[in-house]
Amino acid sequence: MSNGSPTEARRENLRRQIQSTGFASLLELAAELQVSESTIRRDLDHLEELGEARRTHGGVFWTGSPTNMRLFEGRRDNRWEQKRAIAQAASELICDSDTILLDGGSTTYELARLLVGRPLQVVTNSLPVANLFASSDKSDLVLVGGYVHNRTGVTLGPFANTMLESLNVRHAVISIAGADERGYYNSNMLLVGTEKEMLRSADETIIVADSTKFGHASLSRTCQLGDVATIVTDDELSPQWQQRLTDAGVQLIIAPAIHS
Repeated sequence: MSNGSPTEARRENLRRQIQSTGFASLLELAAELQVSESTIRRDLDHLEELGEARRTHGGVFWTGSPTNMRLFEGRRDNRWEQKRAIAQAASELICDSDTILLDGGSTTYELARLLVGRPLQVVTNSLPVANLFASSDKSDLVLVGGYVHNRTGVTLGPFANTMLESLNVRHAVISIAGADERGYYNSNMLLVGTEKEMLRSADETIIVADSTKFGHASLSRTCQLGDVATIVTDDELSPQWQQRLTDAGVQLIIAPAIHS
């Protein structure tokens, strides 16, 4: 409960209202809070800027952390603006009615926020990502089962891999912990095994990663540099790495900075 201004208190009430239902119309919110629709729109602009809501025609979806699933709470580091920019650029690669697979990285989660409300078939091994789409009647959602990694809320391991073997998606969007001249890496060996199945299930793989991930390895290698179709990263990626990725045959998309 906010102890600040009336505006802060109203926005907190608005936040709780949308969070409790997953989706609400502007008319419902105006009636519930006894304010004008123009006031609701201004408050929703504020929640969208925070990444907690996404407006669609006639209503708004909750895209913030639910009370029982705060895996990304407090994880907005000093690269968050770059991750927002990468997510925005990656969202433009996804067409309505596409079948897409999203993993559980923080940048992928920012992308998922932008895709809520669009007509898509979404496959994911991430509980937080699945929660974003669960209340949307525009998207078909498939949750990959398996062992749940409690720190990240992603499913992985042999059950997840077996399920992925039977699926086909247009795009797999995955995150990485690092990259060097030998390929892309993640820090969990079970996760890497599951991500390899994600790559096999996809017509095209897109990696979303901020520029700090390039130039160092992690525990286990997912694939070689040229095994993915597209990388979306921020405008701080070094010219040397830009050339290396281009030479490997990867489509490189540099996301311009987004300033709040």
